[in-house]
Amino acid sequence: MSSDVRFIDFKSDKQPTWCPGCGDFGTMNGMMKALANTGNDPDNTFVVAGIGCSGKIGTYMHSYALHGVHGRALPVGTGVKMANPDLEVMVAGGDGDGYSIGSGHFIHAVRRNVDMSYVVMDNRIYGLTKGQASPTSREDFETSTTPEGPKQPPVNPLALALSAGGTFIAQSFASDSQRHAELVQQAIEHDGFGFVNVFSPCVTFNDTDTYDYFRDNLTDLAETDHDPSDKEDATDRIMDGNEYQGILYQDENSVPYHEAHGVTEDMTEIPDGAPENATDLVREFY
Repeated sequence: MSSDVRFIDFKSDKQPTWCPGCGDFGTMNGMMKALANTGNDPDNTFVVAGIGCSGKIGTYMHSYALHGVHGRALPVGTGVKMANPDLEVMVAGGDGDGYSIGSGHFIHAVRRNVDMSYVVMDNRIYGLTKGQASPTSREDFETSTTPEGPKQPPVNPLALALSAGGTFIAQSFASDSQRHAELVQQAIEHDGFGFVNVFSPCVTFNDTDTYDYFRDNLTDLAETDHDPSDKEDATDRIMDGNEYQGILYQDENSVPYHEAHGVTEDMTEIPDGAPENATDLVREFY
């Protein structure tokens, strides 16, 4: 940890190729600010990204990084954190990557409560493949592959996280840079799995869930009487159909996986030679 790290220290020399105006710019900037504000530095940070527009984020950030397989970023992040608990692990993905093909891994990552953060850029569309309905698209959202809309209710990622036993569930807006960075920072500081769903508008393929839409419809929970430690209150907010920004739920008594199960040693140092009795074990199968 260092107090001398600046947010620009997390910028790589690669220029983003996102569309001008993409919400992912703001999302990434907030992630970098949050990492710097918590005293992390690039040499102690590991970013894992999935597939999609959001998957490029590991290239644009200066840290250890891995661009994983579609929907499988969270298992990689879990493995990294278990092997080296001292690393700051941040997983990044999109709504398609995390809530469709990766939904099974999402649920289990939440319930294991591994001490890492998960930032999802939710633009309610598949952007990289040129505009198909995603798991979080509206029921009547028209695209080239769903001309009459998906005709299915959208996935509620906050409800999924809560039902899986999530201990930190928050939502932010990429355009509200200060608030977004604050929420990601709180996710990092949380003892356990810090989940932040980020409204990150796609300016190219989604003309419904726009910057103006969210500015007009978002309610910041910090300006209400919401108690994030009250699970019933969190459930009511998550299920009432409104658009919120802030911490929906936080378990202040959360115990992260590595503490609950005694996984505290660095496992990256591998001794020379095969483990004891390894040869006998192999012979059992061959």
